[in-house]
Amino acid sequence: MSNRVPDQVKIYHIVHIDKLSSIIKDGGLFCDALIQKRAPVGTTIGMSKIKKRRLEELTLTSYPDLHVGDCVPFYFCPRSVMLYTFYCNDHPDITYRGGQAPIVHLVADMRKTMRWAGQNNLRCAFTTSNAGSEYFNDYTNEADLDKINWDAVHARMWKDCREEKQAEFLIEKCFPWELI
Repeated sequence: MSNRVPDQVKIYHIVHIDKLSSIIKDGGLFCDALIQKRAPVGTTIGMSKIKKRRLEELTLTSYPDLHVGDCVPFYFCPRSVMLYTFYCNDHPDITYRGGQAPIVHLVADMRKTMRWAGQNNLRCAFTTSNAGSEYFNDYTNEADLDKINWDAVHARMWKDCREEKQAEFLIEKCFPWELI
């Protein structure tokens, strides 16, 4: 496992292109907990079973009162497992069947995001694996970024490191468009 943290840590959020105009109009991204309280806009591309678990069951060890679904999720990898799942177009838990073409990557700098979160009293954390799984480790200190398996995050062949490839960055409530 490589613990060499990239000099510039980028974070990636994927959305269907038909949500882009509402994201811009709203000034950014909202967590699923807030999205559920609004009229739905655009195509949902996630797995509803995992979204439900993130909202109702999974909390962060770093912040026991904060559900994963109360955070906007980002991957550290530009080529996510979810994107591959859209390519295969056959996962039984995904109703979206439109492939990869209409999927947009929103990219941001993790360190700038952490500074912005601190200035706005929003909590953020990162995980060493998928935050939608039954078990994951989470951290809040940048010094712990070396706990992420960066080789797995950037792997093109990830059969043996699927969960680690899906390490996530989570920011409470919202993420501003200005940081994209």
